[in-house]
Amino acid sequence: MRMRKPGFGLLLVVVAHAIAPPHCAAQGPAGVGGNSAAAPPSASPAPPSDTLHIEPGITYHRPTEKTKLQNYLFDAFGPYPIAAAAIAGGIEQAYGTPREWGGGAQGYGKRVGSIFGIALASTTSRYTLAEILREDTLYYRCECKGAFPRLKHAVISTFTARRGDDGHRVFSIPSLVSPYVGTMTAALGWYPGRYKPMDGFRMGNYNLLGYMAGNVAIEFLYGGPHEMLTKMHLTSRRAAPESNP
Repeated sequence: MRMRKPGFGLLLVVVAHAIAPPHCAAQGPAGVGGNSAAAPPSASPAPPSDTLHIEPGITYHRPTEKTKLQNYLFDAFGPYPIAAAAIAGGIEQAYGTPREWGGGAQGYGKRVGSIFGIALASTTSRYTLAEILREDTLYYRCECKGAFPRLKHAVISTFTARRGDDGHRVFSIPSLVSPYVGTMTAALGWYPGRYKPMDGFRMGNYNLLGYMAGNVAIEFLYGGPHEMLTKMHLTSRRAAPESNP
C-alpha cells in the first residue's frame, strides 16, 4: 500500500465527514392551540454523546468472551501477523533499517521479531482496552453496495467500534491508540538508543494505516482463495450478514 500524505489527508476528511453525529430533531408535541397540554416526552432515551450512528437493518449479536478470545489469538498469533512480519522484515532488511542491526540472518531475525512484537503489543492493547471500555472492535463487513461506500465503511471502522447490545457505532479510543502502543513499545524498548518517542509516533502512523489496509482487505477480499481473510474476525458474517440481492 502506498502511503502518501495527500491520500492520508483525504481519508481523514472522509472519516471526519462520515462520523459526524446525525442531525436529529425531536418531534413536536401534538395538540391544537397554545393552551393544549403538551404530549409526554418520547420514551426513547437520547443516544450517548459519543454515538456516531446506529446502522439500520443489521441484527447485531455481541460477541461472547470465547469468540473475542479466539479472535485475539488469531489476530496475535495466526498466519497473517507471522507472514506480515516476515515480509516487512525483508523490506526493512533491504533498506537496512535500523542500520545498527546489520545484515544477514541475524539482522533479518531481529527485524522480523521486532515487527511481530509491535503487532503483538498493538493487538494486545486493542483487545485489552476494548474489554475495559466494553467496546467491540471486531470488523463487520458493510451491507452497502458499491466500491466507495464499502471503502468508506472500512476506513471509518478503523477509528470506531461497536458498543452496547444494539451495536451502535462509537469513536474508539482502543482502535486509535493501540497502533501507537506497539510502535512506542518498540522505540522505547528494543530499538537502538537513537530512537525517540517521536520516532515511535511516526511509525505508529504507518501502523494505523496498515490496520486500515487490513480492514479494506477484509471488506473486499473474501470467498475462494481469500476465504481465510474472513476468519480474521470470526463474527463478521454472523453479526453483519450480507443482504440478499
